Amino acid sequence: MVKKRFEDTREHLLATGEQIILGKGFAAVGLAEILAAADVPKGSFYHYFVSKEAFGVALLERYFANYTEELKLRLNAVDGTPHDRVIGFFSGWHQRSCGASVPCLVVKLAAEVADLSDTMRAALQSGAETIVSAITRTVEQGQQDGTISRTQTAPVLALALYEFWLGASLMTKLRRDAQGLDTAMIVTRQLLTP
Repeated sequence: MVKKRFEDTREHLLATGEQIILGKGFAAVGLAEILAAADVPKGSFYHYFVSKEAFGVALLERYFANYTEELKLRLNAVDGTPHDRVIGFFSGWHQRSCGASVPCLVVKLAAEVADLSDTMRAALQSGAETIVSAITRTVEQGQQDGTISRTQTAPVLALALYEFWLGASLMTKLRRDAQGLDTAMIVTRQLLTP
């Protein structure tokens, strides 16, 4: 039973930290703020994480694990063509991301931690590669059944789309409007249509 409590505390720290860091960024948030919000003593934090950087890595790994599960459900659904599923994934991104606050830990932290922490940068890169791989598999299926354009190879198309959407999400944050995401949706449809 004690182990279960520890797992819950670790998860609670990560969930609490994610919400705060999504709002403020990684460097601007101190451990004291996370601990106070989670109502967890400092000693408990160090039971799970050797440092704030280790916490950041665990936070990113948790984020990508959850995101990847959701992504796989959407891309591996039995409904619709592979084209429909890829469009559905990006439509969902568009719907979740519109507005002044883009709830994406990758968009929030990529530039900030890339130079700050090599281990966090590696966690971001690994997670992004997992997402691109999942998109690639569905694009390959669409290219095989003729519902997705073959003008680019599946890996190139999947990477271009993901990078395009990350950039559009960043521009959405900067401009505080959905123009970048609207454009991304239009271009995505054009790139995927055979």
